[in-house]
Amino acid sequence: MTVDELDTRILRLLLEQPRTSVREYARILGVARGTLQARLDRLERDGVITGTGPALSPAALGHPVLAFVHIEVTQGHLDDVGDALAAVPEIVEAFSITGGGDLLTRVVARDNAHLEDVIQKLISLPGVVRTRTEVALRERVPHRLLPLVESIGRAARGDGILAP
Repeated sequence: MTVDELDTRILRLLLEQPRTSVREYARILGVARGTLQARLDRLERDGVITGTGPALSPAALGHPVLAFVHIEVTQGHLDDVGDALAAVPEIVEAFSITGGGDLLTRVVARDNAHLEDVIQKLISLPGVVRTRTEVALRERVPHRLLPLVESIGRAARGDGILAP
């Protein structure tokens, strides 16, 4: 799917002003509401826009500890372990990976003791061979997509691919 300059302008607005109405987005961009809605529908259909819900803070929800847990899985059990991980509420993301381990999870916890309990739960899952945990100390670059969208927009305009 090709994302053009108007698409990147729309995506930038969605990231910068997520609670604005479609009518207001169309006004800001100087396009017809129908044009904007058609673009939004296509971006959703093509999987560029994957959600519209609020971003939540696990820390503000009482889970300030963030850890990345690498999980090594018995051969042939990756899907089973992946399904079991989905039942652990403290796992907020899980990815199949290459390198040291088979899965990488992002885990949140109330405190270190709670994190240990979660890790013990993971170790006890059938198919899990071992885990390795890395605790995050401080977020240095928060999750963001705006710089990527801006870079794609510059490339669509022909201004170059790399960000300054």
